Amino acid sequence: MDILSTGFFMGQHQHDHHSSKNLKLAFFLNAAFTVFELIGGFYVNSVAIISDAVHDLGDTLSLGTSWYLQNKSRQKGDSRFSFGYKRFSLLGALINSLVLIAGSVFVITEAVKRLFEPEYSDAGGMLLFAIVGVAVNGFAAWKLSKGTSMNEKVVSWHLIEDVLGWLAVLIVAIILHFYETPYLDPALSLLITLYILYNVFKRLKETLFIFLQGVPREIDLEEIERKLIEIPHVDSLHHMHVWSLEGTDHVFTTHIKLKNISRFQQLLDVKMKVKNILREYKFDHYTIETELDEESCDLN
Repeated sequence: MDILSTGFFMGQHQHDHHSSKNLKLAFFLNAAFTVFELIGGFYVNSVAIISDAVHDLGDTLSLGTSWYLQNKSRQKGDSRFSFGYKRFSLLGALINSLVLIAGSVFVITEAVKRLFEPEYSDAGGMLLFAIVGVAVNGFAAWKLSKGTSMNEKVVSWHLIEDVLGWLAVLIVAIILHFYETPYLDPALSLLITLYILYNVFKRLKETLFIFLQGVPREIDLEEIERKLIEIPHVDSLHHMHVWSLEGTDHVFTTHIKLKNISRFQQLLDVKMKVKNILREYKFDHYTIETELDEESCDLN
């Protein structure tokens, strides 16, 4: 009897469509607010607002890239990418992390400069722009915070950074109404940016882990092996691999060595029980190869 292999593709999940809509909304909100911010920063003579506008410009380009790659990730497999384009979403997460790190370095540089060369700003104008900034970026961050893809999670940190930044501007503007000091703004900017960098590096670590095809943390590979080995007629397992396409859709493959198979129906029963176990883990794709007693694995 020939070696039998079975592959199962579970289809696209509905959250891909929602991810694209969320990224599209965040892109247009951020693009419009960046223009508003650039004009306002010069009007109120606030280096903090101008610096944030430059940072938001990078965010806008990054969001546009993420939106494009998220749409690209919905394409089905072809001769070039047989698993489909889902990992393009992961590429968007990586690009966003790098852009956010670069933007944070820029903000830190500007904040340090202002500590040594302090400037006073229009507190009333800063207060108005801070309220709008918190509202716009807060809404976009809230929409993306409900996303499940790594791309959305990384992008949400872009927007959370902006919300925190505008909260700092809001606090500074209120304080400046009662006590004029040019040092509070850059000091708060440094603290917020360092906090954001800490979280970005955590997300970047997760993204690189997926790129390197690490076993997803929610998947217990030893538990799966124990369940499969308990199935009647299963002798052993080898070449068992689990990896994630983009953080939410996982792939599983294994070779199963069978024993005491005398009828074709026994083989079908084993495969059915294997599939029932794997369905518990909601894999996007899994491939099982069975080997009979007299067969040897060419990959050993």
